[in-house]
Amino acid sequence: MDLELAHGAGAPRKGESWAAVLLLAYQSLGVAYGDVATSPLYVFKSAFAGDDITHTAGNEEIYGVLSFVFWTLTLISLLKYVCIVLRANDGGEGGTFALYSLICRHVRAGLLPGGGNSDDLMADDKDAAASRRGAVSRARTVLERYRVLQRLLLFFALLGTCMLIGDGVLTPALSVFSAVSGLELSMEKAQHKYVGLPVTCAILVCLFALQHYGTHRVGFIFAPIVCIWLLCISMIGLYNIIHWNHHVYRALSPYYMYQFLKKTQKGGWLSLGGILLCVTGSEAMYADLGHFSQRSIQIAFISVVYPALVLAYMGQAAYISQHHSFENSYHIGFYVSVPEKLRWPVLVIAILASVVGSQAIITGTFSIIKQCSALSCFPGVKIVHTSSTVHGQIYIPEINWILMILCLAVTIGFNNTKHLANAQGLAVITVMLVTTCLMSLVIVLVWNKSIFIALGFLIFFGSIEVMYFSASLGKFHEGAWVPITLSFIFMVVMSVWHYGTINSGTTAKESEVCAAKERPGGRRGAERAAGPDGRKGGWHVLHSGPLPHEGQERV
Repeated sequence: MDLELAHGAGAPRKGESWAAVLLLAYQSLGVAYGDVATSPLYVFKSAFAGDDITHTAGNEEIYGVLSFVFWTLTLISLLKYVCIVLRANDGGEGGTFALYSLICRHVRAGLLPGGGNSDDLMADDKDAAASRRGAVSRARTVLERYRVLQRLLLFFALLGTCMLIGDGVLTPALSVFSAVSGLELSMEKAQHKYVGLPVTCAILVCLFALQHYGTHRVGFIFAPIVCIWLLCISMIGLYNIIHWNHHVYRALSPYYMYQFLKKTQKGGWLSLGGILLCVTGSEAMYADLGHFSQRSIQIAFISVVYPALVLAYMGQAAYISQHHSFENSYHIGFYVSVPEKLRWPVLVIAILASVVGSQAIITGTFSIIKQCSALSCFPGVKIVHTSSTVHGQIYIPEINWILMILCLAVTIGFNNTKHLANAQGLAVITVMLVTTCLMSLVIVLVWNKSIFIALGFLIFFGSIEVMYFSASLGKFHEGAWVPITLSFIFMVVMSVWHYGTINSGTTAKESEVCAAKERPGGRRGAERAAGPDGRKGGWHVLHSGPLPHEGQERV
């Protein structure tokens, strides 16, 4: 872990040139932002799927959905993740487990071996002694004193991690299946029935087979595709706004959210489970922080991704607002808003972009599994370093193939985007809720800010996410049970491994101390075997040179 702290990709680097930052920003388009960039493929389609809401001539529904999408994307993806959460990195690493590790390195609340050593805590004591008085000091004391709170903190970290892994199973399936579903408008229904699933499965196999080439190579391959995709959806969106309804910008007013819920009531509330998919990929973006840097990810989102997505959603809403004769509400989506002459080229770009979209969560899963393994919460896995310059760019073969098998299983099992969307929605919003809770603790315990700032963060973003979480739970019998099942399985694996590691470590330590006491020197010998801070004696080697180009390690 010391090596990662020294080479953290997300940490500020002295003398970091703008050319290097812009290069990483370009690469991040192909890895970190592919997921959120492809969400226009299925957001409107998922919101109107089923009988929750219907598209009427008054357009209250489509305007309400657009308003929810715009403000959710702005508040959650832009404000929460890009502007705030990205600043909380553990030696350059992101994700829920990185937040937990960051807290444990500043507070004596870690239940994991090696979490929160005394050197970090002593340095923190010197830097933040003044802030430990009052409410902040009491919060630290309570967390350090009560074991049940420490276990609850670990549970939240593991829950977020397990849900993110579940998201890594569901996102590739939904993204690719949604892109391939565009064939439905270009082929006869009988033909599409037998083409969609095999094509989706073949693409998924190819995607996972590419992972061993590494993030930097995949990023250079995928980044141009995402750039073309973002340009494509923004231009189509701009065309639809000008050609069909240039007054659609009015729907950005929060007033339309109120009107939407007032008219649709329970159906509108349930449809939020589809609307929240507009921010899917934000949690993967944060988990991918170790592959890039904070500044590069922020530049890419604010200058390229966010404007393109807003234009894309507005364009879809502008087209749909002038068309009310859809065969069924399930056909309301991205492809119907694409001009007919452009559908085949756009379909090809969409399929390629969906492959890229899956890359974000796959690399994020690799990062978070590495963190869990390093903190003894996951079985030892082979980690392949695929870059000689950025330590966070890794590949884990065992996890890659497990994800592929599970992804193919849910794709074949559901065989439709509606249930996949419901499943992914619950996984995404659970990770976001956990991140909000842990981030509130980081604000107080790590950044040493006022407890009222942390409460404001928790209440503001937590209330938004609880609303979406409740809507997603309403879809439990329509696919949302999948992430719960997957997270339960991974939670059992992590808990058992953690319990076994802690117990075996304690037993080994006691045996070592007893053996030292039996040697000449008695108690003093024991102190030499295990120092006053509980560390074992011996040499510690830190590698300070460049990493091997294709280095491997087992954590």
